Amino acid sequence: MVRITKVHTGTGDDGTTGLVDGSRRSKADLRLEAVGGCDEVNVALGLVRAAVDGLPSQHADGGSRSNVVRVGAVVTAALDRIQSEVFDLGAELATPPGKVPEGMAVLEARHADVLLDEMDEMLEELAPLSSFVLPGGSDLVARLHLARVLTRRLERTVVQLRDSEVNGARPVVLVYINRLSDWCFVLGRWCSHRLGEAEVVWRPLAQRGTDDGVSGMLRRQRDHDTDVEGL
Repeated sequence: MVRITKVHTGTGDDGTTGLVDGSRRSKADLRLEAVGGCDEVNVALGLVRAAVDGLPSQHADGGSRSNVVRVGAVVTAALDRIQSEVFDLGAELATPPGKVPEGMAVLEARHADVLLDEMDEMLEELAPLSSFVLPGGSDLVARLHLARVLTRRLERTVVQLRDSEVNGARPVVLVYINRLSDWCFVLGRWCSHRLGEAEVVWRPLAQRGTDDGVSGMLRRQRDHDTDVEGL
């Protein structure tokens, strides 16, 4: 059982921090960048959890919104597992190659395979994409997009670590991170589908035509306001 009595130690005041084996490295070290990336992903997943908790689970008449209840149950159960797995990943990355302590569990291929299985299950309910999906939609979906891109940034950092340090990262670590980013994207689409929300999709430049954008909207609003004032 972990027991933490004090967070501040003062040992990091010189810009270094300790790894799991007790060795110290600069906080600018690439390995520490990867550990920080895991923390960023976990924070983003925590925001997803908060968005789920904030979904209105009842209609105005007091009846239960069953779709919200189902989405909340699925997302919360998944995050209960995945946030701990991302923390496990950070602990491994905070350990120099070959220095994993005896008894410290690390992610295995089966953890990455679960992400694949879950994506396949969700994709069975979704129509094929006919365009690229843009970040947006509901607060919940937007936060899943944030988790997705932070996971991609973590992936880039771990690839750098692998390429710069002998045995810098196990192959399964990159497999898991790659699939987790895809999982966040698919989960966002699944949530939109289950909640009956339209996805925000990209329109190619040629299809957007000569839309005059915000300037045109403001001009039309001013014209409308002038017409109203004249009544």
